[in-house]
Amino acid sequence: MTTLPAVQPKARAQWADIVKGICILLVVLWHVVMKHYLQIDWHLSVPLPGAWGTFGEQLLPLRMPVFFTVSGMFAAAAATRPWPVVARSRIAKFYYLYALWFAIHTTILAFVPDFDTLSARNALDVLEQLTITPTNLWYLMALAVYFIVAKLTRGLPTAVVLGAALLLSAIAATGVLAAPGNRGQLYQNLFFFLAGLRLKSWVEQWAAGATLRILLIGAAGYVILMGIVQVMHAERGFGVWPALSVLAVMVGVAAAVHIERFRRLGALLARLGRMTLPIYVMHMPMLALVHLVLLKPFSGLGSGGQLVLAVFLPIVLTAALVAACLGLHTLLQAMGAKWLFDLPRRAAVPPSQRREDQTTVRLHREDFLAQTEASKRTQPSNGFGT
Repeated sequence: MTTLPAVQPKARAQWADIVKGICILLVVLWHVVMKHYLQIDWHLSVPLPGAWGTFGEQLLPLRMPVFFTVSGMFAAAAATRPWPVVARSRIAKFYYLYALWFAIHTTILAFVPDFDTLSARNALDVLEQLTITPTNLWYLMALAVYFIVAKLTRGLPTAVVLGAALLLSAIAATGVLAAPGNRGQLYQNLFFFLAGLRLKSWVEQWAAGATLRILLIGAAGYVILMGIVQVMHAERGFGVWPALSVLAVMVGVAAAVHIERFRRLGALLARLGRMTLPIYVMHMPMLALVHLVLLKPFSGLGSGGQLVLAVFLPIVLTAALVAACLGLHTLLQAMGAKWLFDLPRRAAVPPSQRREDQTTVRLHREDFLAQTEASKRTQPSNGFGT
């Protein structure tokens, strides 16, 4: 029987951070394309906007499954810690961040009601989105839920846990389960988080042996299978999405391993991969404000200006949003607003106060013991012994 073993922390693999860096860029790019770029009133004779949309759709099985697989790998050691530690450092932390940024997003998005993303409009929406139907911040809620699942199932065989999660993913991908908002994403990606957590050594072995030939064959296979699935309209076929995503994870890991060999690019993406949280939580409201200001001007441009936009806008706006998020994060950190990106720590007790408290407790204990002994010596026997 294979259960979740105790995991000793190792040096952080750079390729794993590269994967996260690539994935966060793809997440921002997807939102830029779907929520702003394709909302522009294009009047071009060439279908460039549609090409960007198609490109983004080809990566749907890759972005979040790869992200969650690596997140699961990084969580392997944390999942072995005691419940109180995991409850605060992981579960409470991620739900706190979700709830905090949910409030911030809801406030900002109220000023951009036409922006195409899930946001609360009334008290019932707030309750639902804080509990069962997460917003675009769903990754944070997912991590909180996934850590609970990982702890609860820690003693179960890996085959049972992953088999059940894979079945849930396959069923959810068919559209049979009610999944408003981003609830379906929680169902579909649990398998990849648990797979990264429980099969960490396998993923590392795959990365170690991922040759360029394997990468090229895997990438070609992914492109071909995605083409077949789309031509046959089989996206919702049972098991299709998880199978494509497993292949995408293998290709994504192999690609990151080879990108790591380009030192400057690899270092840049790895650094980005260690800064995904501020990008993830801040890019959407920024994009909403950009959309509010620039949608009409972009829609009113002539064909020449729109042609330039159609080619470069997704890349330029993605880069600008990422840079703005990182810049604002640095500023907020310098201002002491670390509580925006981490669960506030409990108030620390000064060492002098801690020593004083310990001395007081010791004196009280000694006094209590002395009184107890005195009471025993003066108390008459009850005839029953002790």
